[in-house]
Amino acid sequence: MRITSLGHAGLLLETAAGRIVCDPWFTPAFYGSWIPFPDNSGFDPGQFADAEYLYISHLHRDHFDAKFLREHMSKDTTVLLPDHPVPELRDELRLLGFWNFVQTRNNEVVELDGGLRILTNALIKATKSPVGDSGLVVDDGRVRIYNQNDSRPVETVPIAQLGPLHGHFVQFTGANWYPMVYDFANDEMADIGRRKRANGMSRAVSYIEHYGAAQIFPFAGPACFLDDDLFDLNDLADDDTNVFPDQFAFLRFMRERGHEHGHVFLPGTVVTLAPDGTAEVEQVPESEIARIRNDRRSYLMDYKRKVQPLIDAGKAALPSDRSDLLGQLREWVEPLLAIADNICAKVNGHVLLEVVDGDSCEQIVFDFLDRRVARYAGEEWRDRFRVARPLIEDLVRRRVEDWANGLFLSCRFEASRRDGYNEFVYTFFQCLSLERMTFVESCFKETADIKDFARVGDQVIQRKCPHMDADLVDFGTVDDGVLTCQMHGWEFDLATGTCLVGDDRRLVSRPLRTDAEGAAADAALPSIDDGKGAQ
Repeated sequence: MRITSLGHAGLLLETAAGRIVCDPWFTPAFYGSWIPFPDNSGFDPGQFADAEYLYISHLHRDHFDAKFLREHMSKDTTVLLPDHPVPELRDELRLLGFWNFVQTRNNEVVELDGGLRILTNALIKATKSPVGDSGLVVDDGRVRIYNQNDSRPVETVPIAQLGPLHGHFVQFTGANWYPMVYDFANDEMADIGRRKRANGMSRAVSYIEHYGAAQIFPFAGPACFLDDDLFDLNDLADDDTNVFPDQFAFLRFMRERGHEHGHVFLPGTVVTLAPDGTAEVEQVPESEIARIRNDRRSYLMDYKRKVQPLIDAGKAALPSDRSDLLGQLREWVEPLLAIADNICAKVNGHVLLEVVDGDSCEQIVFDFLDRRVARYAGEEWRDRFRVARPLIEDLVRRRVEDWANGLFLSCRFEASRRDGYNEFVYTFFQCLSLERMTFVESCFKETADIKDFARVGDQVIQRKCPHMDADLVDFGTVDDGVLTCQMHGWEFDLATGTCLVGDDRRLVSRPLRTDAEGAAADAALPSIDDGKGAQ
């Protein structure tokens, strides 16, 4: 199997049974904030535009490049659809002219023409949004690869059952706006960034160890930030507090943990994987690699000069006039608040939106107590967002149902919070449609009966992380009485179950039982290493 990096999460998979194009991204995304890194603009789309198959993992604009797909990809290609619970990805692709779809089922093998076998695993969780990330396994009968993409599967068994992987394409740096947009003190900002960077790379290594592929290729990030307002978000000097480490930092992180089978995988890198697990890598010129790695600022400044006209054109296309934002938000959002029983209960407060227009500022409050949108009248808020008016005008006029896939990932806003992190605030702003809100609310009808537990030290805890159901036997680590789920870095005090990174989750935790029957039952539970060598 021959695999070419198209940049970021873009792949061209060439097999005897056909070619698969995955997540081609070439157009600046999230209001021009995100640019593919390194530069991938040199590709001739004609090399792969007529591929037999197209796979788009999810709708985030660094994966779903509508402009490129509309202008370049053949509409007769067969689209491999992940098993998302709402049909938004299919609908968007239909609008672009695609018509031939293979609907996969989560964690089920699909056989395509020519003996090609695929499996998709979509991460569907209410707090992730109804169109969560997905990954793709491709097996051509001789070589098997896993394009993990942005997905963070909570089950490793379905993929492992397909057999040993020859190649694993793994994301190591996530899509973030935290902590950069928050008004934290410098020391707190640095501490959060350091932990977030380390957690992201540790999580990727955990997946590498779980799947045990013969060859590892880090990809799917980071993007770069070339607009003047955001340029400092780039990791220009291998800063351990920057949440966007590059491939070179991650490969070093892998080596430090005993993994020597990782490869630099930049736009234009071509890998040929053999059935015996070996890899032949045709690399881009070493001079280019050296400049990207060692002369980052100069490289990005040259890149910026090339891309700035696109960024400027995107800004110029934003609304420049004023509309009745409050009236539009009331009409749009209040019907959603009316059915958002669980979200409103979880937020349990007010969110303040400050719409900045030159020297003026319009203040609008989202009231999750009385379920209304109103002019701000001094209510105590738990979260505050401060955003330039053209961005809000654009979101409201287009009824953008997922503000993460636009505003939040753009990092073009400022945020404050008075209480701990409450992800239900962000869940709400990712579900601004009747279809999405209905789905999310149905997911929140949780049972109080937790049936799966694990043992760690002298405690028994629920086995699935209360954040996104990751199996803590696989993804939990313990240090000084604190359990960390490596999937997203959520931390819990083992003794009390208290969540240390937010106020909307709790881990069920109790001491080991001492009676004979209870002790025997607890001893039989699967265990998590408590860091003291005891399991």
